[in-house]
This record gives sequence, C-alpha cells and structure tokens, in this order.
Amino acid sequence: MIKIPEFVKPSQFQTAKDACAAIIEIYDAQVEYLRTAFDDFSSGDIPKQKISGYYPYLKIEITESSFKKLQSGTKHSYGFVSKPGVYKTTLTRPDIFGHYYCEQITHLLANHDGVVEVGLSDTPIPVHFALGEEFHLESDLSEAQMEALPNLFDQPNLEVMDDQIANATYIVGEGKASPLALFTAPRTDLSVMRLKHYTGTNAAHFQNFVIYTNYQFYIDEFVKLGEERVGEEGYTEFVQPPSDKRLPQMPAYHLKRADGSGITMINIGVGPSNAKNITDHVAVLRPHAWLKLGHCAGLRNSQELGDYVLAHGYLREDNVLYKDLNPSIPIPALSEIQLALEDAVQEITANHGHDVKKVMRTGTVATVDDRNWELRPSVRQNQRFSQSRAIALDMESGTIAANGFRFRVPYGTLLCVSDKPLHGQLKLPGMADSFYRERVKQHLQVGLRAMEILRDIGPEKLHSRKLRSFNEVAFQ
Repeated sequence: MIKIPEFVKPSQFQTAKDACAAIIEIYDAQVEYLRTAFDDFSSGDIPKQKISGYYPYLKIEITESSFKKLQSGTKHSYGFVSKPGVYKTTLTRPDIFGHYYCEQITHLLANHDGVVEVGLSDTPIPVHFALGEEFHLESDLSEAQMEALPNLFDQPNLEVMDDQIANATYIVGEGKASPLALFTAPRTDLSVMRLKHYTGTNAAHFQNFVIYTNYQFYIDEFVKLGEERVGEEGYTEFVQPPSDKRLPQMPAYHLKRADGSGITMINIGVGPSNAKNITDHVAVLRPHAWLKLGHCAGLRNSQELGDYVLAHGYLREDNVLYKDLNPSIPIPALSEIQLALEDAVQEITANHGHDVKKVMRTGTVATVDDRNWELRPSVRQNQRFSQSRAIALDMESGTIAANGFRFRVPYGTLLCVSDKPLHGQLKLPGMADSFYRERVKQHLQVGLRAMEILRDIGPEKLHSRKLRSFNEVAFQ
C-alpha cells in the first residue's frame, strides 16, 4: 500500500489568480506532507508503507468554438494552442515559477473561452525534490536508512524527464492530453537542483536576461560593475556564490531587479559539453534572452585583435546536440537580438554607421569541440571553414544558440577576437594578458547595454515566432 495525503478534488477556475492560488495550495500541502514524513523517517520512525506526494496539474479543454475565438493577429507568439483538444501539464516550485504560471494562464484564458482545471496529478514528487536544493539528503542518514529509502519514498525517474516535448518529437498517446508546457514538473525540478550544484546559487536568484562567458576575466569585471550598479536603474541586489566555499564548476552571478528583469552572468568554462549542460538547465527558468560573450579565433586576415564578431549564422561542429537538433537544421539570426547588440556596440564604442565596421564584423561563427583544432591538417580544416564563409571560431557559441533555438529562448552571440592562428598570431601568455586588460571591460559593457535594450523591448516582442514549432505548446 501507498500512504498519500488527503485526496484533492479537481477544481475549475476562470481567473489566473484563483488557479495559481490553488496550485500553490496543492503543491505546498504535498511537499509539507513529504517533508514531515521524511523528518520522522530520519529520526528513526520507519514507516510500514510507502509515502507518496504528487505534483499539481493544470488542464484546459479547448473546443472548436473557443479555438476559433483566437484572433489570427494576436501579438504574442505564445499563450494559445495550435488546435482544439485537451491540454495538460504538471507544475512545481510556485515559489520560483508562480509569476510565470499566472502570466501563462492569463494569456491562455484571454485567447480562449473556457476555464482551467487544477488538481492532483498521478506524477509523484521525488523526495529529493520535495526537500529542496538546500537539503543534503544523505548527510544524516544511516546505512540502513539509505538502503530502505528507495522503498519508502519516490525517487527521481528519468523516464519522465526527457526532452521529447522540447525536441518536437513527443507523440501524444490515444486518449491522452497534449502537453501545455515544454517541461514537466520532474524535469523542471531536476534542473533547479542541478543549477544549485553547478552554479553555487539557487534558481530563485536567476534573472530573465542571461550572459554566458568562457573566461573569469569577464566575471571579475561583472562583479565590479554589478556591485557599483546596486541601487541604480532598478537594480536591488548583487548575488554571487558563497565566498567561504570552493567555487562551483560554473559559478553564476546575479545583478537582480525586483521583477526578475536583471542580469545573470555565468562562467561556463570552455567547451560545448559545458555549454549544453548549463543551457539545458537554465532553459526551464524560461529566460527572455541569453547571450554568449567571450573570445574567439579570428579567421580572416583583415581582422585585428580586439575586433568584435556578431554572429548571424553558425557552423555547428560541437557534436553534443546532433541527436537532439541535427546540425543540418539552420539556426536563424533573431532580428531583435542582432539589432540590440549592434546598437550597443555603436553606443559603447562611439562608432556609428559605416564606422562600426572598423570594430565589428558580422558573419558565420564556427563552433568546434577540439580546443587544439589548429593542430589538424590545415588543408582539411581550412576548406571546411572557407566553404562556410566563417569569420571566427570558438567552442561554445553554436551550442548556446542551438539550445536557445531548441528551447525557444531568444539567443545571440558577440565575440571578441583574441588570436588569429591561421595567420600566425597564436594565443600566447603575453598577448593574452595585454588583450584582456584592454578589451574585457568594454566588451562586457556592450553585453550589459544590449540586455538593457532587450529589456526595454519587452518579452512579448522578444519571444519570436521563429522559435515555435508546428504543434507548439501554449506556454512560452
């Protein structure tokens, strides 16, 4: 037998406010039940039957008439379904996602007549997720308790955490509801936990505009600028990993605003594996935009060290996303992002119009998975780069952009040329130090200004229809 909390009868709501209140009530009750049972268990009171709590669900049935109500000229690229039917998703962590849920439900009800239903799903909450990212489950348990744990509490189940919905490969079973959101509650919870593990900061601190970099120099400058800006332009707080602990693998820093529209910056290190890993998890937070700022190899002789590269296309040879998003699938440039980056470069460098070409080139960026790509036979590698018309090469940008496309998160790339291996200018200690001192601060200022421009545009215009698949989920 399985011991569960008191049954919760499904209820229907006509307003997002009431629906969100019900979601919070159900989730909090289920989590409190699991935490209390776990506290008893860790104190030595071993239950005689399995303990389970369940995620709340949200469901809506769209009839032919309510589907026809949707105006074809709606300004949003989200908040509506692609055809009549029943749609459903599980929900979690209203403390983090409450505002997001209310916003999405508001759009859904505005675009379609009817009501939403909130109830208790049949998807169990793994005890690890119920305890939260601050709790280390194994720390105080005996060996016997650890052995008994999987039989008494639900464990994370990878079978309900895949990305078939996001990959547009999910097939709805006969008589089953179609998905409302890209991510199920367990998949979201996994990423919330992983973000704390990899970045050293809780998901609740992450802001809606995210910058990824591959060098600590950028983070050092962001810390200086971030601390200076607290109290200005709506910035309320600067959060970083605890200083008394070892830095995590990919530390995150957050220049916060009360409405979540601040800027998060993450040092993802080098390589496409790290880039895919972190973007897989940040994506569940549904940011409004993410950018890659970092260094690259310039591939053209006309480029100078310190020149900027604005990517408008990607040659993807990262080899980490080919199973989820084949390299043959193009990753389009998003006009809002491109214009914001170009405007920011003009503003920060004081170069305008045609003069911008003196400091920035626009073109294809090649992303590879081999840091020592220069050591390959030059005839083979140069031919591929030349055919693609690539002007720069790095190890993360194509992956970050491709995962943005895959997860419907607006993306962009602005790189800075730090070496030109094909033309004899290798990245050596002396050159690198000089370059870092001269360019990092300006490059970061460009990135921050671009994010502020994007914030002013607003999420309704940022979340482009270019990112939506044929049978897209309603939630952004």
